[in-house]
Amino acid sequence: MGIAFWLSIALAVYVGLVLVELFIFNDNWNWDLVFSYLFSQVILSGLLNTIILTVLTTVLGLILGVFTAWCRLSNFVVLRTFAVLYIWLMRAMPPLVMLLLVFFWGALVPTFGIGIPFGPTVFEVPTNELISRFSAAIIGLAIYLGAYSAEIIRGGVLSLHSGQFEACKALGLPPRLAYQKILGPQLVRVITPSMANEVITIFKSTSLVSVIGYTELLTTVQTIYARNFETVPLLTVAVIWYLVLTSIAMFGQSRLEKRFGRGFARRSTKKTKTIQTTAGTGTTNVVH
Repeated sequence: MGIAFWLSIALAVYVGLVLVELFIFNDNWNWDLVFSYLFSQVILSGLLNTIILTVLTTVLGLILGVFTAWCRLSNFVVLRTFAVLYIWLMRAMPPLVMLLLVFFWGALVPTFGIGIPFGPTVFEVPTNELISRFSAAIIGLAIYLGAYSAEIIRGGVLSLHSGQFEACKALGLPPRLAYQKILGPQLVRVITPSMANEVITIFKSTSLVSVIGYTELLTTVQTIYARNFETVPLLTVAVIWYLVLTSIAMFGQSRLEKRFGRGFARRSTKKTKTIQTTAGTGTTNVVH
């Protein structure tokens, strides 16, 4: 073991001591207050709102992403054009701007109606009655997720070998059954890491809905420390719950990858091959 090994050990010990001093022996964290609020009813209520918002946004965003990816891969130029424009616009727009636009949509379109453009309206309702803080948060984040998930799904479809599509056609399998039995599991295996990252990003982006007044975990924390001025301990409570939920999402990602990665996992098998070469009276063994 060289000097580099011992230097790395010394560096690890030094960093460990710094972290212990920072997080354990630093009274400014006020850990007693942190643990007193960690499982309080008001914090758990905000946490539940965050979970509900994340789940509904993910479901709606993935549905929109699948449809957009289908349009992006369609043979119809109109569908492809709409999909490209939608993805282009969402890539250029920050999620915070998207949330504000959806929430204030009533200022642009006071009434939502169904009818003939520039003609009579069959049904209409005030836009502000349809778009609440909760629905604006879901719609805004789902629209944002839909564009990015569409590109991930499209990339997964393009990664599948063209021969598999031809084989499904040769077997007479309809597209739905082909994706369900053959192509779908492979597609899920390919897109799971990237899609999980997007879902986790959306989960953290739920903190942005505080700008439109929806009460979730971060908004709840901000309301509390605005009263007691304990900013750092309350933010620590939020960070702990974000870490817990992110860890659960990463565990689900790992299980999903193992489930759909059967037969595709790379195994590092150590192969030993003996090549005997005779040189004079000696034998040389070469191990790979």
